[in-house]
Amino acid sequence: MSASPQAPSAQAQSAPAVPHKRIVVGVAGGIAAYKACTLVRYFTEAGHHVRVVPTESALEFVGKATFEALSGNPVHTGVFSDVPQVPHVRLGQDADLVVVAPATADLMARAVSGRADDLLTATLLTARCPVVFAPAMHTEMWEHPATVANVATLRSRGTIVLEPASGRLTGKDTGAGRLPDPDEIGLLATLLLERADAMPRDLEGVRVLVSAGGTREPLDPVRFLGNRSSGKQGYALARLAAQRGADVVLVSGYTTGLAEPAGVDVVHVKTAEDMQSAVTKHAPQCDAIVMAAAVADFRPTTTVASKIKKGSGEPDSVALTKNPDILAGIVESRRAGRIPASSVVVGFAAETGDAQGDVLTYARAKLERKGCDLLVVNAVGEGKAFEVDHNDGWLLAADGSESALEHGSKSLMASRVLDAVARLVHSGRE
Repeated sequence: MSASPQAPSAQAQSAPAVPHKRIVVGVAGGIAAYKACTLVRYFTEAGHHVRVVPTESALEFVGKATFEALSGNPVHTGVFSDVPQVPHVRLGQDADLVVVAPATADLMARAVSGRADDLLTATLLTARCPVVFAPAMHTEMWEHPATVANVATLRSRGTIVLEPASGRLTGKDTGAGRLPDPDEIGLLATLLLERADAMPRDLEGVRVLVSAGGTREPLDPVRFLGNRSSGKQGYALARLAAQRGADVVLVSGYTTGLAEPAGVDVVHVKTAEDMQSAVTKHAPQCDAIVMAAAVADFRPTTTVASKIKKGSGEPDSVALTKNPDILAGIVESRRAGRIPASSVVVGFAAETGDAQGDVLTYARAKLERKGCDLLVVNAVGEGKAFEVDHNDGWLLAADGSESALEHGSKSLMASRVLDAVARLVHSGRE
């Protein structure tokens, strides 16, 4: 086994958010243009300097004054505005990130052909920072061979083209092509400010199952046994796996009201036994199984049909029964051939140290006991791991290697975990 990785320092635990950056928000002319307002506010409230660059058609949906008020900066569409500042060159050169939301079929076609007939397309040509397109269009347009080819071309040039969400479109239409939730776009974009190479398309064709959130074990119709899991880490893994090209099933317990990630099939469950059933159903079709959920270890032996009242009827104690160990069950199913032997299994461990050992001591024992390929380890406590937006820890592998996971957003941790998953999946296919 390699030497123990350095534990995140106390200073790292309280590390600040991503330093303030210069972000260009491009807005193309689609009905989803109004959602760009939320995205602009997302970035400005994080302290970033934001310039909004709409197309002329975008201003048919949202007025120039709205974007100027939200960003605190002037808004132009043409290359002949504010000529002494040469904005058609400077905006792209100076940007740390360019996000186009919504990106219409027309805008992507113009970007592919290298057009520079307005300020947005000129900015795209001069930008050397990460560029993100968040598509929004009708399903037929998204699936048209021309758009499919344009998306492939943009990605081959290093542009990040997000997978769209599925849902209600203009009018009564429903399908793929809906703009992802602005907060989701913001999370993914901010990840690129933390790590510019966090979103390669290295999981194309890979089927990934992710479990997330907490389970609730009912005592009566009102009370339950549960935990403090917010689901944020599991949702970050599912979201990013989909954007890296994977076909993702997310088995979700209770969360803090998180929106369903774009491009992900979500199965909602309540109890540990519900989660076991869903995971057992979907795991045989998956190349990687990432068990990020905080599953309750115990459930009440008896569930009462009506609320337990205070007084003579209240119990002196509550008898508990062990819940199934879903992770161990998956490993056993792999050994028994019920899921492919090449499947990569990832576990999570929320640990605390004590007089008998530190966090890594307990984590190493858990890795050996569970038999998974990777174990993501979090030191838990007040303001750590649960119910927060940041995370850090360690990644332990069955081959004895260990690495520290640097402090940052939960999206950043997800990107590091998926790096290891992708390596194992592809090595198993050689």
